[in-house]
Amino acid sequence: MTDQELLDLARKAAEAAYVPYSHFPVGAALECADGTVFTGCNVENAAYGDTICAERTAAVKAVSEGHRDFKRIAIWGDSREYCYPCGSCRQVLQEFNKYMTVICGRGDGSWTVNCLADMMPFFFDF
Repeated sequence: MTDQELLDLARKAAEAAYVPYSHFPVGAALECADGTVFTGCNVENAAYGDTICAERTAAVKAVSEGHRDFKRIAIWGDSREYCYPCGSCRQVLQEFNKYMTVICGRGDGSWTVNCLADMMPFFFDF
């Protein structure tokens, strides 16, 4: 699967977002080592701290289906800037592969590719 195809899945996942407060839908597509892809969208809540980001939605879906071998993730938001994962999502993702590829897209269809460890060099770990 190409970066573009994974990003397209993330864009499609954003269509299911529940965003009555921010009005900013985000989608994610998480690819595991065996090629299985899990998508997720952000799900907001009136208690803002209970909001779930698209990246964590995809990660939890993967883990709940027995996958822990994350390879890369694509994140898309309809914005002028690239849609990067928040600190909480970076911490959750590094639990499974701190060197995974992170593809960050934006509304015009362009994207950038990063290594998670470069995005969060001082993660919490045991």
